[in-house]
Amino acid sequence: MVIRPYWKGYLKLSLVTCPVQMMPATSESEKVKFHTINRDTGNRVVSQYVDAVTGRVVDEADEVKGYRRGENDYVILEDDELDSVALDSTKTLDISVFVSSDSIPWIWLDTPYYLAPNDAIGQDAFSVIREAMKAQKVVGISRLVISRRERAVMLEPRGKGIVLWTLRYSDEVRDAAGYFATVTQTKPEADLMPLVQKLIKRQQRHWDPAMVADPVQEKLKDIIAEKKKTANKLAKTKPKRSPPTPSNVINIMDALRKSVQAEKRSRH
Repeated sequence: MVIRPYWKGYLKLSLVTCPVQMMPATSESEKVKFHTINRDTGNRVVSQYVDAVTGRVVDEADEVKGYRRGENDYVILEDDELDSVALDSTKTLDISVFVSSDSIPWIWLDTPYYLAPNDAIGQDAFSVIREAMKAQKVVGISRLVISRRERAVMLEPRGKGIVLWTLRYSDEVRDAAGYFATVTQTKPEADLMPLVQKLIKRQQRHWDPAMVADPVQEKLKDIIAEKKKTANKLAKTKPKRSPPTPSNVINIMDALRKSVQAEKRSRH
């Protein structure tokens, strides 16, 4: 399956620039997805935006963004106003700073993408940036506009490519200290540690993607497959109805019978 680039632009480090493309590193296309169906008609049900007060369907041209400032009171923002706050990072990934590769806690990582050269000409420049980051054991920090919002992103060299992680906003990450405040800092009993360590070692395995397989998805696929088989069997075994005999044929037969009977009576 050909994966279309999610974004195309340029990777830039000082005077070094190369064309790149970004592809999603994760996918939900294999998940079982359902549509809402009208049981009576078998047709799909569609959703629409409806005015909360009048109950009328709102045309797409009349849909605007609003920021709530009070009860039934909103500040309306037009598309051009939203576009005006977008910065120039729509087409260029300009690496502005580097940090140690192990200095960003995992909780700040949001969505991963694969970053690769977009043409053969940019291969060398891309490789230089990637290998230099590997050698220095650093990751790059840049900014990129995604879905009309500027996101801070982290660029991490990985194999022959670069993994780009969008980073969460500062107001999205909660401080863990408050959640662990009631956990006591006591040392575990000395004779318990070897036992638990032995248990961990016994259950230690190499990472395998099968460890995170979704059993619910597999069961749903089995149910759907069985229903498909049943539907196919019913379609094959369902007797075909013969077309109804035209009513004028039945009338003709009746008329012939009557004619025969009338002929018999005339002979006697």
